[in-house]
Amino acid sequence: MEGVTDYFKNEILKKRPYLTLELCRRVIQDPIKKEIQPDERIRFWAKVEDLENRYLRVVTLEDGFTIHNAFIDRGFKP
Repeated sequence: MEGVTDYFKNEILKKRPYLTLELCRRVIQDPIKKEIQPDERIRFWAKVEDLENRYLRVVTLEDGFTIHNAFIDRGFKP
């Protein structure tokens, strides 16, 4: 699987079966908010219809492409 960290592939996708690579890529391509973390990883948020209109946060490495983490962000306020 290209464009993801081993952590995402081996840990995140296994414990969060609602996630797909395509879903995460859509969030990165059309976020409602984008933020750079202190460690320079990048957070992207989007409302996802497929997830009952909940907000998905996707975290990439510094390149803005390689997915490292993703989860439903219950505390996100747009």
